[in-house]
Amino acid sequence: EVIESFHPEVIGVAVRNIDDQNMAPPRFLLGQVKRVIDDCRKLSNAPIVLGGAGYSIFPESALDYLEADMGIQGEGEIAFPVLLDRMQRVADLKGTPGLYLRGVGLQGERQYAEDLDQLPLPDVNLWPTYTPSGDFGIPVQTRRGCPMNCNYCSTATIEGCSIRRRSPDLVVENIARHVDAGYEKFYFVDNTFNLPQSYAKDLCRKIAGGKLGIFWRCIFYPGKVDAELVNLMARAGCKEVSLGFEGGFEPILRIMNKKFNPDSIRRTSEMLRAGGIRQLGFLMLGGPGETRESAEQSLAFAASLNLDAMKITIGIRIYPDTALAKIAVADGLITPEDNLLFPRFYIVQELEGWLRETVNTWMEKQPGWMN
Repeated sequence: EVIESFHPEVIGVAVRNIDDQNMAPPRFLLGQVKRVIDDCRKLSNAPIVLGGAGYSIFPESALDYLEADMGIQGEGEIAFPVLLDRMQRVADLKGTPGLYLRGVGLQGERQYAEDLDQLPLPDVNLWPTYTPSGDFGIPVQTRRGCPMNCNYCSTATIEGCSIRRRSPDLVVENIARHVDAGYEKFYFVDNTFNLPQSYAKDLCRKIAGGKLGIFWRCIFYPGKVDAELVNLMARAGCKEVSLGFEGGFEPILRIMNKKFNPDSIRRTSEMLRAGGIRQLGFLMLGGPGETRESAEQSLAFAASLNLDAMKITIGIRIYPDTALAKIAVADGLITPEDNLLFPRFYIVQELEGWLRETVNTWMEKQPGWMN
């Protein structure tokens, strides 16, 4: 109905997720996107442009699979207006930042916005109708980029390695507009809410000072925290953190390139508990270097934290341009030519069956654990 009434000259399709990252069995999500694109083709001759986080990881292979015309890798706020202007003028698309043309390839090196304050914020009228009893939280992004370089993570491919920030004042203004519209639940989608600590503290002070009466959750990097930050988060309305420690055995944490150890995870968890903030833990098992001993130690460590909930993943999704992908090639799990669009996982193969049985046994004893 929208296409037939609007008659678009260009159609943009955002691709957030490629699959559900679940090894047994994975659910490939691009089939649904392809059906949407096929429906658009039946109704319009407008060129179709892909974008989004998922697309940015697989700019060529996703473009080929979905049979769209072109796609923008990275921050569309910069490149999409440039593309539209050139298309309107029927100008050469060569040099458009991050633009891929199907069958041709990259047209211009992608660009990162240095000043996030110059980028538009979401219109409050675009969100679903608010229901106070629902779990939906308005997503808020205050930072882009992550320098932590965990060996399996695709964030650097999507957002880059340098942390770029919006000014806390603009973030609070944006939240206040949503509060005025009746929203009270928010989700900070930054990969590491507590990095840098100074920024996180300043943001929390401004949220608390605004007396907005909101409730929110965020993603937390263990070890980079002190009691002052936790207290400020609680005052500002934080009710839950996703604590992505991923392992409880120090040699495995080193292989993952984590910048923390089990003691710092425990201290972080204790501070959050003292602040009255609910904790959802994340544990990944079966990756490089995993043994029965290391997996048992990680499970026992996770149980000792007494978190409110725990998500356990067996096998780790392999993404392009990560250290894990290089390890998987060296270990013969994938080939260098594998584009990894269809989900592939790193798993120490002789442990897979044992891990599933062992995790199920632990889950029977631990309320709130899930996989």
